[in-house]
Amino acid sequence: MFKKLFGKKETVKTLEVKAALTGTAVNLEEVPDPVFAEKMMGDGIAIEPSEGVVVSPVNGEIVQVFPTKHAIGIRAENGAEILIHIGLETVSMKGEGFETHVSEGSKVNEGDKLVTFDLELVKEKAKSTITPIIVTNGDQVASLEKNAPGNVTRGSSPIMKITAK
Repeated sequence: MFKKLFGKKETVKTLEVKAALTGTAVNLEEVPDPVFAEKMMGDGIAIEPSEGVVVSPVNGEIVQVFPTKHAIGIRAENGAEILIHIGLETVSMKGEGFETHVSEGSKVNEGDKLVTFDLELVKEKAKSTITPIIVTNGDQVASLEKNAPGNVTRGSSPIMKITAK
């Protein structure tokens, strides 16, 4: 993923990941879904949202917008690939209550609005509103430091620090 310059590998890049939503950050192991809790898709943190706005946690590029609008993939400037999965079993909502504000290939800056969603509708129709934020290409990551659980504000509260290999 990293280009070689003059025969040398680029310097390691460390990136601070900000909260993508306002709410309460929790350990991934507390997510009531084994795919996330057992880190089958990767490591990260989850946020129990208090509002229905998702912003970019990093500067980067949108690499995937799910057709059902419930999840977005971002490639950060340091190559880390981050999945934001809004709620659990929200794919069954087929996009109802979700609006995306970016498309694949969009360049985004930290804090840019990615998705808005009807929090009350998700509470009513999905298993949970808890939103995992996962680093999906852990093999490209030298270290992942997670901040302690607690209240977070979208676009400003640091939740993780990722150092790429």
